[in-house]
Amino acid sequence: MFPDWQSMTDAQHERWEAVLGTLAAALPPHAAGVIVDGEHADLVADRIAHALRSTGRHCVRLTDQHPLADEDTWRAEGTSTTIALADGPRWRENPPTGRWELAIWLRIPGDRPGSGQANSNSQAKPVSEVVLDLADPSWPIIRRVSGAIAVPEHWYVTETQAFFAVRAATWDTKFGDDLPAYAAAVAEAAPPLGGTALDLGCGTGRALPALRAAVGPTGRVIGLDLTPQMLDAVRSSGRDRDATALLLGDAQRLPFTDASIDAIFAAGLLNHLDNQSAGLRELARVTRLGGQLIVFHPTGRAALAARHGRVLGADEPLAEHVLGAALSNAGWKLDYYDDPVSRFLALATRT
Repeated sequence: MFPDWQSMTDAQHERWEAVLGTLAAALPPHAAGVIVDGEHADLVADRIAHALRSTGRHCVRLTDQHPLADEDTWRAEGTSTTIALADGPRWRENPPTGRWELAIWLRIPGDRPGSGQANSNSQAKPVSEVVLDLADPSWPIIRRVSGAIAVPEHWYVTETQAFFAVRAATWDTKFGDDLPAYAAAVAEAAPPLGGTALDLGCGTGRALPALRAAVGPTGRVIGLDLTPQMLDAVRSSGRDRDATALLLGDAQRLPFTDASIDAIFAAGLLNHLDNQSAGLRELARVTRLGGQLIVFHPTGRAALAARHGRVLGADEPLAEHVLGAALSNAGWKLDYYDDPVSRFLALATRT
């Protein structure tokens, strides 16, 4: 159910306004065509139009309800700075501006990546794309931005925090059964005794006890996460006792000197990086030669995709050949790859 604006809480209003503000600010100053695609496209397009107009930007809404009248309005009122904002299959293949400059895909659970976008052979194919996650329509999250649109450089920080902040308090309730899988993965990877281990994107700290056991009392265990509420959950669980330090930070801009880490444990992290290649290079920067990267998830890739109602593609970022190439380009060597139903584990060495 798509929430009525009047029925939402103040926090939900703020979340929608933050997303709409980012989208409105991303559009070029000249006339441009924007297509919104997916379930609730008409309602979301209406909200974007309102956000644009509230900033003084001229916008013409193009819908499937009155396409001829809308097109007449566009031709009569369009200026050199007007945004043509459309939804519906008729407009997807027939942009009034000649080309859609931005596509906004509304993703819901079960959507396959790319569903609802313009046909790849169409002349209307957009040059940029935004994926807006509407798994909870009252709490939208921008999950991907591609192309040269003017979003803030580190937009993903705010959006990632918004995604995890509302989940932190119940994360262990939903996924607490995964603790043995974390311990087994760390034991198999065997970080060096006495070394410095970094739990990157530590969440509620489920790997911290196992990392402490691995590096021993003389080693250092650092938990780093982007979301303050997740670090609060670490403290509430008591797992902070196993950490030398808990840090609030961005995995793509780490607060460590070069070659200062012996082992990085990254559970479910890589798919959340805005730029995986740049992220892997940053992980390599802080890791000593011969150091270790442990890429883990307590569910195998196929099982995780099925949980979200989709089927894995051949060239997804964590496919063995794709991940191996990305690691190699970033200064790592993939040593081990295991992807059964029960878990995902890849081990790499800093070269």
